[in-house]
Amino acid sequence: MVGKPGEVTTTAPAGTPAVGDPLTGTERVLADVLAGVVQVDEVPVDSNFFDDLGANSLVMAHFCARVRKLPDLPPVSMRDVYGHPTIRGLAAALSEAPLPSPATAPEPAEPAPRGSTARYLLCGTLQFLVFAVYCLLSGFVTARGYEWISAGGGPVRVYLRSAVFGGAVLIGMCILPVVAKWVLVGRWKETEFPVWSLAYVRFWTVKVLLRANPMALLAGNPLYVLYLRALGARIGEGVTILSRTVPVCTDLLSVGPGTVVRKESLILCYRAQAGRIRTGPVTLGRDVFVGERTLLDIGTSMGDGSQLGHSSALYDGAAVPAGQRWHGSPAQRTDVDYVRVAPADCGTPRRVGYALLTLVQTLLVQVPLVVGGAYLLLGVAPSLHVLLDLETRHVTSARFYAEALGLSAALFLGFVVAGALTVTVVPRLLAPLVRPDRVYPLYGFHYSVQRTVSRLTNIKFFAWLFGDSSYIVPYLRTVGYDLSSVEQTGSNFGTELRHETPYLATVGAGTMVADGLSLINTEFSATSFRLSRATIGPRNFLGNHIAYPAGGRTGDNCLLATKVMVPLDGEVREGVGLLGSPCFEIPRSVERDSRFDHLREGEELSRRLAAKNRYNLRSMGLFLFIRWLDWFALTVIGFAALDLYGTAGAAGGPLIGASVVVGLVFSVGYYVLVERLLTGFRPLEPRLCSIYDPLFWKQERLWKVPAAHLVLLDGTPFKNLVWRLLGVRLGQRVFDDGCAITERTLTAIGSDTTLGAHSKVQSHSQEDGTFKSDHITIGAGCTLGAGALVHYGVSMGDGAVLAPDSFLMKGEEVPPRARWGGNPASGTRHA
Repeated sequence: MVGKPGEVTTTAPAGTPAVGDPLTGTERVLADVLAGVVQVDEVPVDSNFFDDLGANSLVMAHFCARVRKLPDLPPVSMRDVYGHPTIRGLAAALSEAPLPSPATAPEPAEPAPRGSTARYLLCGTLQFLVFAVYCLLSGFVTARGYEWISAGGGPVRVYLRSAVFGGAVLIGMCILPVVAKWVLVGRWKETEFPVWSLAYVRFWTVKVLLRANPMALLAGNPLYVLYLRALGARIGEGVTILSRTVPVCTDLLSVGPGTVVRKESLILCYRAQAGRIRTGPVTLGRDVFVGERTLLDIGTSMGDGSQLGHSSALYDGAAVPAGQRWHGSPAQRTDVDYVRVAPADCGTPRRVGYALLTLVQTLLVQVPLVVGGAYLLLGVAPSLHVLLDLETRHVTSARFYAEALGLSAALFLGFVVAGALTVTVVPRLLAPLVRPDRVYPLYGFHYSVQRTVSRLTNIKFFAWLFGDSSYIVPYLRTVGYDLSSVEQTGSNFGTELRHETPYLATVGAGTMVADGLSLINTEFSATSFRLSRATIGPRNFLGNHIAYPAGGRTGDNCLLATKVMVPLDGEVREGVGLLGSPCFEIPRSVERDSRFDHLREGEELSRRLAAKNRYNLRSMGLFLFIRWLDWFALTVIGFAALDLYGTAGAAGGPLIGASVVVGLVFSVGYYVLVERLLTGFRPLEPRLCSIYDPLFWKQERLWKVPAAHLVLLDGTPFKNLVWRLLGVRLGQRVFDDGCAITERTLTAIGSDTTLGAHSKVQSHSQEDGTFKSDHITIGAGCTLGAGALVHYGVSMGDGAVLAPDSFLMKGEEVPPRARWGGNPASGTRHA
């Protein structure tokens, strides 16, 4: 029986048979099923699944799937297995659970209707035309603007014209989505429409313009709140929104005064399911707190003074009463207080002043520096006579490509060197200005310093470059992490890592961290913030997509599973594993996961680690070269358009815009070719090996292939084309609203399936020193909710639905048209 988060009560219920009693019918059935799964003749009813039988979560997932197929037993979830890790205990727990009756059993999910290929193709054509027109318009404006700037002459006039032109472009980019929303949609209402329809094209156009808007960079600024109001959102005074994910159906968002929404929260005000888009309201009352990495589905609400903890979700229709605190996925009531910083004096004048100062700084400093700086840099750059000569066509000359080669190499090297200095030097100079454990008001000098430190030290390029190798450790130390006496593993940290300040981040010796860790070491209220140290103990392993807060109650030798909610209450957990949201205890490790431990000790470790380091160093050099080669190609494309522009007359402007389209098509195709060359044009094979096995190194380097450009293709048929080129076995008319697929050739997705925004299909797991991967099969007409994660070895039957923010564990088998949800996901939860 599961108790408080992080606790598992194993006391047997009244009436449980004692050891030595004859087997009950349920015990005999369960024992026979498990014996078949673990391939033994007999399973003792009092043997622990993990400690005695050596089973792991993948084995027990197969066991649960077989039990669910038996009509005379209630369904068994992974939470049940971990809570009752013996046949006798599990049978006793199931005997108390009534069989679902037709009246109480969840209704099967509605099957996704078969889509229309004609509408699918028409929608893609319209989306391409919208993108092309936007690019052509941008090219025309850019060309005319730089002509006007170049006619100024002298640094002062260049600065003034850059400020005017850049400011006008910036304001236009901010206004365009607002105008498009009111013209194409009007006021968003609760409605439903199919994907690939004309209504969807309008929806997609507004969504893309919102996501491409520079205002998203001002999350955490009062200007961002004003922008959402201009889009129709009803937002009260004193609201702080730190998440950059802009709600699409803004008229359906209502936020009361004094509310705080932490970063990486998803409040979309729409849901994609079974080939349709449903819009719906999200209502937050006064003084509400929404934690980091949370999701609020449509139809949800939070009353005045309520809280939703980190790594939590409210599903369709859930309502948090006023004054209550909830956490978990799906959320449930808790006593944990997530607002841990005292208020400060932060009134309307302070917010208005901060917004005005930001506006002035952006328009008079940042914009002219970017626009005019690029012009002046090219103007003084030596040996660019051919690239900058617009009077004569040079695109066919060798000198043209030589200059493009030199310019792209200089810019790329300059970016790497200047970026490294900026990341390591500037934040260190600023950090002493904000002291830890001291309360500061929002929207002042100290708040600006903290935001600057956070932005500069979270540049993704360097974590991408050094991650998954030994070289990430010295990089993080240089940035400011306290890593104690590191026990180098060669994979201490992944390529995705975030923090709010690196100078209050401590990670113990021997700890390994997979991708997606977010260290929450700044605490916010509606009026104040405070820096606090976030400490992860030694000999831990952290799975994917974990938000680790300051004050997390975990200590030494813990396994934190993927998407786990780190506890903030109770005793400090040590020597255990934690799974789920809210979390519960699982075994730290099992016998089957220790088969490669001999490779992590003594001289064998030293030899293999040295070999891995050499391989990773070559991979880093290779990917720097690959990325620079992309820069070189884009430089050639851009200056070729500029070269033709000088002699094209009125058609010159559109040529600049056309070069953007050509550049995107080239980058997509280029990185597809890079990945297929790295795999030898062969599909990956399921693996169970050590991280010190060269087979793992070859697959690990695929994670460094850039994929950020795929975001531009979300919600279009073109992303399906790219997935197929990358090796995904994809059916027809799949709607991908923003899914990430890590191992493409291990993934199969059926026709008319809906993949929600920010969902992930991950065909691998790395636990301590062991790497595991397997196929994932998602049937036709399935739905993955927004923010959901599907692990390796999973199969989903046709028409199955996985609720938003769910974690579908490795090896699970979801029956056709079943509704699953939760963290970990099961069929017994509402979806």
